[in-house]
Amino acid sequence: MRAGYPAGPDPHIAFVREDVTPRTPGVCEACLRTRSRWVHLRLCLTCGQVGCCDSSPNRHARRHAALVGHPIVRSAEPGEHWRWCYVDESFA
Repeated sequence: MRAGYPAGPDPHIAFVREDVTPRTPGVCEACLRTRSRWVHLRLCLTCGQVGCCDSSPNRHARRHAALVGHPIVRSAEPGEHWRWCYVDESFA
């Protein structure tokens, strides 16, 4: 159970679009522009922005979520099938 929410699905799931596709498959958009490196990639499930994870130097996926209000990402790594909500800091 998330703090402040009743048991049940993450209320931010409403932001998830089923038809979202990566805008830059296999690369972090912002790292590509700034010639930075990344560790792992995350896909915004609202707009398709690909950003780097919190273990990466610039944490672009989290920054994107905070700046534009798109709370849920999924791993863009091969073989990983999980989603994360930055608002609730929990799996979604």
